[in-house]
Amino acid sequence: MKIAVYEHVSGGGFAGQPIPAGVLAEGFAMLRSFVADLTNNGHEVTILLDSRIAKMHPPIDAFCILPISQPEDTERYLSGIAKINDATYIIAPEARGTLQSLVKTIEKTGALSLNCKSEAISKVADKASFYDYLQNNGFSTPETLIFDLSDPSQKIDQTLKAELSYPIVVKPADGTSCSGLSIVKEETQLQKAISKLKAESSSTSFVVQEFIEGESCSVSVLATNKKSLAFSLNKQYVTLSGPDGMSSYNGGCVPFVHSRREESFILAQEVVQSVRGLQGYIGIDLILTDKEVFVVDVNPRLTTSYVGLREVCGFNIAEALIDAVLMGKLPRNVDSKGFACFSKEETTMDFQEATNQENVVSPPFNLNSNAKPYSLFLGKGKNEEEACVHLQEARKNPRNNIR
Repeated sequence: MKIAVYEHVSGGGFAGQPIPAGVLAEGFAMLRSFVADLTNNGHEVTILLDSRIAKMHPPIDAFCILPISQPEDTERYLSGIAKINDATYIIAPEARGTLQSLVKTIEKTGALSLNCKSEAISKVADKASFYDYLQNNGFSTPETLIFDLSDPSQKIDQTLKAELSYPIVVKPADGTSCSGLSIVKEETQLQKAISKLKAESSSTSFVVQEFIEGESCSVSVLATNKKSLAFSLNKQYVTLSGPDGMSSYNGGCVPFVHSRREESFILAQEVVQSVRGLQGYIGIDLILTDKEVFVVDVNPRLTTSYVGLREVCGFNIAEALIDAVLMGKLPRNVDSKGFACFSKEETTMDFQEATNQENVVSPPFNLNSNAKPYSLFLGKGKNEEEACVHLQEARKNPRNNIR
């Protein structure tokens, strides 16, 4: 097939403006990995790249690369390449309606989209209404309250005192990953947390949840329009910060060995099957405790865990995604072999040297003189300990100049 792939951060979504370095490392790593799996199975892949990145000749095995210099060119180019390719896949955040808008652009052309339906993306992207949906349908979630940004602070304080105890989690209703998220330990920090999320959200509402001490993880799911298959539990390396800092997703390890793996799989599959239009690849964020599994978020798209999953899965995930969407077919054998750990790191390593290192999935794109670039590193092994050791070896390599 001829397949067009667009990754928003590296593909022109920030054309003409600074690109967030940490997010770029994740975005390009997903793009490179997904394109490699498609080309390995004989597909002809066309991608869009920010012209600044394209000029650096990054390590990506695409048949055709179209440079984007202006952000307004993205929709026009996408519409054009969607019509001349057999299918299109979008990798983008749900924040500010980005993913759903781009998928809708493809749908309007009448071309074939390999993404979840735009209506389903919109449903799960609005955390305010989706938490209500999850709770009303019997899914375990952290105790959740929804507020409007225009609500008086006195009203918010009174409601929180009656319903929740500190510490609490405050985050945007349309956020992605850890964007705008704060751990608030006392009432005096609340207004700072609200100001922080305002800067990173276009939503008029925000979410406040009880803080649950447990393991942050995700489940990767493949889905047709009738059934779903959870195939990996993934550990997440997450830094949770107060209102004065930045919470961040730093990487992970796959697969994650945990006593609640099967329970997590069943829950993730039930969540996916309950939302009409979720198809292809979906990531379900969870918190695991000794007693319970909590649903935290639904990511209707490729997630960063893909970078490690493709190294350990016994099947080609990109091809399985296509089969799920086009043929209603799910893989039978989903056994994994070995472990993979990955992390993004601030680094000043040489770009060309990085492109020649096997354990560097995303090289450092030094596009902003005011901020150091990030790379995404990968370590593999027969078990988690060995994979982590190999990841640390890559991080400690003096040539990599990790800060």
